[in-house]
This record gives sequence, C-alpha cells and structure tokens, in this order.
Amino acid sequence: MAEDSLTRREPPAIDLRRMTEARVQLGRFGAGLPTRAAQAFLLDHARAREAVWSVVDWDRLVERLADLPVGTVAVESAAHDRSTFVRRPDLGRKLSDRSSHCLAGMPRGSDVAIVVGDGLSASAIDLNAAPLIRAVIGRLQLHRLAVAPIVLASQARVALGDAVGEALGARISIVMIGERPGLSAADSLGVYITYGPKTGTPDSRRNCISNIRRGGLSIEAAAESVVALVLDMIRTETSGVALLTRR
Repeated sequence: MAEDSLTRREPPAIDLRRMTEARVQLGRFGAGLPTRAAQAFLLDHARAREAVWSVVDWDRLVERLADLPVGTVAVESAAHDRSTFVRRPDLGRKLSDRSSHCLAGMPRGSDVAIVVGDGLSASAIDLNAAPLIRAVIGRLQLHRLAVAPIVLASQARVALGDAVGEALGARISIVMIGERPGLSAADSLGVYITYGPKTGTPDSRRNCISNIRRGGLSIEAAAESVVALVLDMIRTETSGVALLTRR
C-alpha cells in the first residue's frame, strides 16, 4: 500500500550555519537579502579591506618577542609602499637593496630562518604571529635546532622568504604571512615552509599550513604541524610535493 501522503513527515532541516562560517541559509526579503545579512556582508567586506590596507604594528610585535633568545631584524621588500605592493606582486618577492646589505652582514648557517611577512592581512600578524613564533621556537629548541634572528618583513609576499633564507644560509625557511582575507575571515595566518630556500624556488617546493586563527586552526596545532614538517624535511632533505612521496 502506498504511504499516505498526509502522514508522511519531512526530514528535519539541517542548520548549515552551525557547520560553517560561509554565507549559507541567509534567507530572503522579497527579491533581496534580509537587512541583517546585507549589513553583515558590508561589515565583513570592510574588515577585509582594512586587513589589506592596514599596517602591522611592528613595534608591538618586537616587544612581544623581546624575551626570546634569537632577536629580530627588520627588512622590507622592493615594493616601497602599500599601493605598489598590491599592484606589483613581483616586487613583494624581492628584498630591497638596503635589506640585502643588512642580511649579508649577518651570521650564516642556521637550521631554520623564520620570516614574518605582513602579506595581505595586517590583522593576521597582529593577532597570531607572536604566539605562533613562541610556540614554534620552543619546540625547535627541544630538538636542538639553531634558529636565526626572526626577520620581520614589510610589504612581503611568500617568496621573499627564499631570498631571506638564501642570504642567511638557512637549511629551512618558515614564512608566517597574512593570508588574503575573505568575507568570513580577515585575520587568517598562513605558514609556508621550504627546504633549501633560494631565489627562484617554485611553489611546488613549499608546504603550506593555512587558516591559523581563532575559529580556525589553533596555535598549538599549527606549531605541532610546522615542527613535524621541519623534522621531516631535515630527514628527507626535501620539501613540497617531493616530501609527500618520502614521508
């Protein structure tokens, strides 16, 4: 006998909003969005723009890292201002002449060089960089790995870490950088790790850990993953796609 359509029960609706920060189940008001959803979009868009165009509080970051034994050094890319940085990604991958000379006079041969770059989100650096650096360095010291002075790089793209790692003669570079902000997260930090960094290294030679932020990947979990990758790279003497075939 066919099921009585009058007694059939529809399955309960799934509230996807509890499962993701993406814009889902926003509802509608006539032909448009409800006022609350429209205003939330405008607010998140403003936060994303602010993250891109704001300047990292480098002095505050130096203060928060002052008690670490490795010290810090400030450099900048060849993009001389924020507008140039946004329009010319290629210049954000190169050190300025002053920065190249500065790094050339520093000791070489450390195991790890940590580079903090503003990238496309100053908010990500202000909120997440200091605790992640402390967590990573603490774990690296447990494995007796030598860490170079922390390089604080303004107007920086990911590949700037190759030039820094090469200048310092580091076995591995760890680039912590503000990720491109989206409309659900404007403060996400990414980490790019490269074995044998040198200018011209392709992206396929890097390993990435992303979405490090409150509400995303925690600082502790990210630090564990970073150090695990570093140890694998030292053991296999490779990184990126090749590392996945040797782990």
